[in-house]
Amino acid sequence: MAGGIRSFSAGPLPVLAIILLIGFVILLIPLLILGVIGAAFTRLGLSWVAALALILLMLAGSFVNLPLYRIQRDMIRAIPLDSDGNELAAPFAAPPVWDTVISVNLGGGILPVCIAAYMVYRSIMVDGTAILTHAVVCAALVTVISFVSTREAAGIGIRVPFIIPALTALLVGVLLSGGTGLTAAVTALAGGTLGTLMGGNLAHLWHVRDLEVPEVSIGGFGTFGAVFLCCVLPALIT
Repeated sequence: MAGGIRSFSAGPLPVLAIILLIGFVILLIPLLILGVIGAAFTRLGLSWVAALALILLMLAGSFVNLPLYRIQRDMIRAIPLDSDGNELAAPFAAPPVWDTVISVNLGGGILPVCIAAYMVYRSIMVDGTAILTHAVVCAALVTVISFVSTREAAGIGIRVPFIIPALTALLVGVLLSGGTGLTAAVTALAGGTLGTLMGGNLAHLWHVRDLEVPEVSIGGFGTFGAVFLCCVLPALIT
């Protein structure tokens, strides 16, 4: 102790232990989340392997966009010229976007629709075709809510609310089915997934020309999180 101040040196080992503990917690949290989501999917009749495979495929597929077609902006490109007729360069201005690629995301578009179709098919085999009516009604309501709540931002794209479509699907699924259970979960999963994609993406594609973005992905950036929740949260009410 010098000057009334006590000092203590922990040494390299405790510091290393703290770093390893922090790293372990950082790695553990995603594994716990995957475990909870996997357990939820098993309530829908999937095995642990199938459930985790679907989750990992959706997460990995979120980085894969499959181009469908290209949209060109319907306007005349005006180029600023100087007094001699030479094109003026704007060194700090971003180049305008004249073509927008419309694509579909593998993890947020194709796989969720396949999962929803498979779940509806299994429910029809068990409980009959009544699930189809529930899923269609749920999808219609989620489509309207998603369409109204989705925002279009120039230079960014289409942004679907993260949790509103999933919560709407859950509420509609429970109300139509008269409570929780497999029917309510499949209704919410199918209706929420399809409604989010239709109301949040497909219904807004006619505004794409004005957004000035190079690509709009159905189920991709700005939409994947909402679709993923529509696939995960319904499994919790099975």
